[in-house]
Amino acid sequence: MTSASAIVQIAILYLTIYAILKRARGSRFGQALAGVGMLAAAMFAFAYLFHFDVLTRIVQFLLLYLAVSTVVIFQPEIRRALMAFGAFGFVPKTNRHADGAATPEIVIDTLLDLAKDRMGALIALERGISLRSYEDTGVATDALFTRELVRSIFTPPLPLHDGGVVLRDGFLSSAHCIFPVSNNPELIASGMRHRAAVGLSEETDALVVVVSEERGTISVAHNGHLYSYERESAREPVLRWLTKAMPQGPEHRGFIPSVLVPVQQFFMRQRRTGQ
Repeated sequence: MTSASAIVQIAILYLTIYAILKRARGSRFGQALAGVGMLAAAMFAFAYLFHFDVLTRIVQFLLLYLAVSTVVIFQPEIRRALMAFGAFGFVPKTNRHADGAATPEIVIDTLLDLAKDRMGALIALERGISLRSYEDTGVATDALFTRELVRSIFTPPLPLHDGGVVLRDGFLSSAHCIFPVSNNPELIASGMRHRAAVGLSEETDALVVVVSEERGTISVAHNGHLYSYERESAREPVLRWLTKAMPQGPEHRGFIPSVLVPVQQFFMRQRRTGQ
């Protein structure tokens, strides 16, 4: 019973650590978490090897305050991780495949058409985390995503051209939406559309696409990062982004099944070795 309990506890600890590291990978929170973990491990090892009991207590005391500070400093990243956990849940999510739903090819053709005429646009593709709270700031459309409709929305001075649109399951669900603006100092010279795109990608897992009316470029915001492409060379890279954000498979795996993949691979390797 003791060994079985220990195995269960180790498995739970493994899944928890793996899930945290996977969600934090590539973010500021992930880098800070790795740095704090390495520093704490080094200080504990140093205090343990030389039997510095006072130093050990001081390190434990400092780590408590460091944990609280981390929650305050990285509040957006932690909130996004919790939202992602709640969004994916324990049950696989089925994608809707209705007639008329936009495909990545339709979206990229529309973006290239807008970029050719230097017509600014801001389009958010909903993924795991719901964007309904941002849709409430705009006007519900629930319409087919077509080139003509998107051009009419972003044509100034029509009333819906300001703000962004939300694309859910291949349908244009809302327009004239207000997205959060990023405070990243690296975007100080960028326009409001680009800062709003990055801001929404910092708060959610959405893929946000921006067409610049000044340069005619197409930019993709994901996970707090902005990737810009010239119109002439934008088709292939932006299409890859859109294909990831608009999966064509019958279903999307839930959060817990994706975490268990390494465990499954481990037992499969053990089985092949035993054979």
